[in-house]
Amino acid sequence: MSAPAATAYRLRTARAEDLPGARSVMLDTFYEVFGIGYLPEHHQDVIDPETAYLRHPLNRLWVAEHGGRIVATTAIRAQGPRHPPHPARLADEFPDHRTAQLFRVYVRPEHHRRGLATRLVRTAVEHVRATPEFDRLYLHTDARTPGALEFWLTFGRIIHDARGPHPGFQTVHLEIPL
Repeated sequence: MSAPAATAYRLRTARAEDLPGARSVMLDTFYEVFGIGYLPEHHQDVIDPETAYLRHPLNRLWVAEHGGRIVATTAIRAQGPRHPPHPARLADEFPDHRTAQLFRVYVRPEHHRRGLATRLVRTAVEHVRATPEFDRLYLHTDARTPGALEFWLTFGRIIHDARGPHPGFQTVHLEIPL
């Protein structure tokens, strides 16, 4: 079976009826792609996306829909990095009141290589640029995820590299210029 053409996707700001599909994409990514499962200390927005994204005036969730099914997500939250677990310097440099943070840039594997993540991230970047409350755009990624760091380097620059000889997350922090 061939993959669908990139034009067969509808990208939009998530609506209430999109939330079950978006949650499914996110949870499947945690379990099947990352192999970490649901972590309540990091994934509350996935359990209650309505409060996290639809009710918060600055947060947004975008989805890609194909054939009536949500197949990709991207979100921003009005929130800088948290210390701990991230370095205090980053929390100071990227404060909540000025920072948008990219979250949940996930595409179901059978829909990879269609430009969905790029299109969704560009939509989020343009939204942040147009929102006067924000003057910074931050994200972090786990460099163990194949292709993740290379993808993010097409948008921004590394501001802190926390990779090391330790097991577990190999976190790289980036800023996307506005």
